Amino acid sequence: MKKIVISLGGSVIVPDKVDYNFLDKFKHLILRFAKKNKVVVVTGGGSTCRKYLKPLEKEHYSHKVYSLIGIASTKLNARLVDGVFRRTDKIPETLSEVKGSLKRKNIIICGALGFQPESTSDGNAAEVARMIKADFFVNITNIKGLYDKHPKLKGAKFIPEISFEDFWNRARKIKFKAGQHFVLDKLAAKIIKDYRIKTYIVNNNLKNLENLLYDKKFIGTTIN
Repeated sequence: MKKIVISLGGSVIVPDKVDYNFLDKFKHLILRFAKKNKVVVVTGGGSTCRKYLKPLEKEHYSHKVYSLIGIASTKLNARLVDGVFRRTDKIPETLSEVKGSLKRKNIIICGALGFQPESTSDGNAAEVARMIKADFFVNITNIKGLYDKHPKLKGAKFIPEISFEDFWNRARKIKFKAGQHFVLDKLAAKIIKDYRIKTYIVNNNLKNLENLLYDKKFIGTTIN
């Protein structure tokens, strides 16, 4: 039995409006995989978060205000995904609640797990992966993996594989901003480096995700 953690980006859950078609197919894939494995899905805030934060950008509130709004948006998205799975479970709010729930269930869905300075739900997902000693950690975003610069810039090159140290050196240069849109935040990058958690960054192509879960050839970035 494998134990895996999936950081499901808010940009995938709600790219502009809720992508029910994706979520329904994601549900069936995870339900099938979780018959013999343990899965924790940590949802991001994505566009939901950014839409709430944008009106406040000129007000110069403390970073904590923005972060708390971001945390709330991840929990809303967690409730949405849990609903697609036709569940009305209590959404875990701490690492210990995730750990306890995973003893009884094969699928756990949650959002951010409390406030931490300069952290997104990716950091929480990496913490879960560390805590449960996950076989691997998957980050699902709206691009196919890591690039040497912003993927929309001319000449951006895809990076299929990178070491923990090299990835950390890239991630730590990204200035934190609530609702930020980088493949993984600094906290997540540090955790996977320190605990050598094999990590994959992939897009929302569910056939590609299925290939990854079942040890077949896939397209994405491997961090190891």
